Amino acid sequence: MMFSKKLLVSLVLGASVSAVQAQAPAAAPTAAPTEVKIGIVSFLSGPGAAPFGVPARNTAEMLADAFNNAKAPAPYNVKGFGGLPVKLVVIDEAGSPTNVVTEYRNLVQRDKVDIVIGYVSSGNCLAVAPIAEELKTLTLMYDCGSPRLFEESPKKYVFRAVNHATADSVGAAMYIKAIKPTAKTYSGINQNYAFGQDSWSDFQGAVKMVMPQLQEKTSQMPKLFAGQYSAEISSLLESKSDVIHSSIWGGDMEAFILQAGPRGLFKQSSVILTGGEVSMFRLGTKIPEGTIIGARGPYGVYAPKSALNDWYRSNVIDRYNAPPNLAAYQMAHTFMATKLAFEKAMAANGGNKPNSDQIADAMRGMTYEGPGGVHKFNLSNGHQATAEMVYGRVKHVNGQIQLVDQKRFAPEQVMPPDGVKAADWMASKK
Repeated sequence: MMFSKKLLVSLVLGASVSAVQAQAPAAAPTAAPTEVKIGIVSFLSGPGAAPFGVPARNTAEMLADAFNNAKAPAPYNVKGFGGLPVKLVVIDEAGSPTNVVTEYRNLVQRDKVDIVIGYVSSGNCLAVAPIAEELKTLTLMYDCGSPRLFEESPKKYVFRAVNHATADSVGAAMYIKAIKPTAKTYSGINQNYAFGQDSWSDFQGAVKMVMPQLQEKTSQMPKLFAGQYSAEISSLLESKSDVIHSSIWGGDMEAFILQAGPRGLFKQSSVILTGGEVSMFRLGTKIPEGTIIGARGPYGVYAPKSALNDWYRSNVIDRYNAPPNLAAYQMAHTFMATKLAFEKAMAANGGNKPNSDQIADAMRGMTYEGPGGVHKFNLSNGHQATAEMVYGRVKHVNGQIQLVDQKRFAPEQVMPPDGVKAADWMASKK
């Protein structure tokens, strides 16, 4: 049989390729997932670090170790997340919203985290939320209080496992009605950014709903992290208001207390610090008697008695030599809710590692218990959780600070119904 030169070359090349293919090893099977990477974002520098960011970061690290070593109580006693070890990637929230968004993208696209838990600043969480939706990454806001997170647009991948700030303001108004029903005037000092503006607006609405006889005197809006409040304190003193509302947080709140206390503002007016619990153990009796203290929910000293809370508090104290404050509790609730949803999704996925869509489906509408009691994801299409709200007043006892006259308000008293914006709900109750 005769072959052309061209055909012979073709046959030789074909035989060579076949031989190489025969010798090449089969493609290795895709390795099974070996861990769950979680991005933790919180203030690790700046005024928000000591009161908020670091205690929250500490809780995340403590829980990750406890979960990885199967040393947490039921229902959190499964090792890691469904048997997979948890690895944390911790970054600092400090910086502009633009920088925070860039770092979020880095967590997802460069560090390949499976889940992100973070954000103290409402401005930051509002900036990050649309990016989480774009990148289809499960993201839980552990502190961010702005009700606008879900009111401005529905979310698929973003959740909040604790109350939003409307509960702070409505609870504060209800507490004033209970302990100071004869009050006639009120004023406010709140930071001039998303959270402060929303908090003041909510308190105005709550006052009209709960105590419509109160007359507003003045609203002070210093810039975020201003640190100096002499002019604002003078205006508040001049107003002679019966009640002063403040959602100032972190180092700003501590500076305000230390500057306003010696000038007699806390003696002249009933001052409400909606997040005051976060600095109780740092400032102690420097917080004047009579100050009304909130903890953004049933957290810190307001957490209910339970075996889970006892375990959580003792572990934090043993590891960090300080009790967990409200920010730490918010992180604990968020981390724990994430673990339960992950494992629920994993079971539904045949024991395989679930993706963001599957975890979101499992979390949506979930009820869970943390060290601060039972919480339910029952607002914003199951993405926003609710819990009770608690307030009390400062009393100095033997050089220590105690919270007396504590009052608890059920979730449905302080949070709007599902599908109703906070402002619309309060306006409808006038």
